Amino acid sequence: MESLWRSATFQAPNPEDYGGIEFWSNPERSGWLTRQGDYIKTWRRRWFVLKQGKLLWFKDSNVSRLSAPRGVIPVSSCLTVKGAEDVLNKPYAFEVSTTQDTMYFIADSEKDKEDWINSIGRSIVQHSRSVTDSEVVDYDLKR
Repeated sequence: MESLWRSATFQAPNPEDYGGIEFWSNPERSGWLTRQGDYIKTWRRRWFVLKQGKLLWFKDSNVSRLSAPRGVIPVSSCLTVKGAEDVLNKPYAFEVSTTQDTMYFIADSEKDKEDWINSIGRSIVQHSRSVTDSEVVDYDLKR
């Protein structure tokens, strides 16, 4: 019953969840993804921004310093990110799993899906509590 109440009365994430992150400028990755809702399992298209270990989403792509995210996932809480076409039976689908939940997303193309998986995966490694900064390798710089 509580989940129905929370879905009916949208509550924006706490600013402490994303404070200090200038999500409106120079994101590591940004773009449209279709996301399955947490409580009511409908699919909604949202603008996603990955920056400084946070995956934030917004209702539209006009993100400014005054924008408030609709949701935030700290990538340090993520365990895996991988394709999920076989799970959802939808093309370009992928999933992000935490210890508590698995969230599903659909990209607009195979390339977008792979780019999001790679970016989120790199961010998981960089922000993992078990990896020190000296152990992080940026594979894009080696190309």
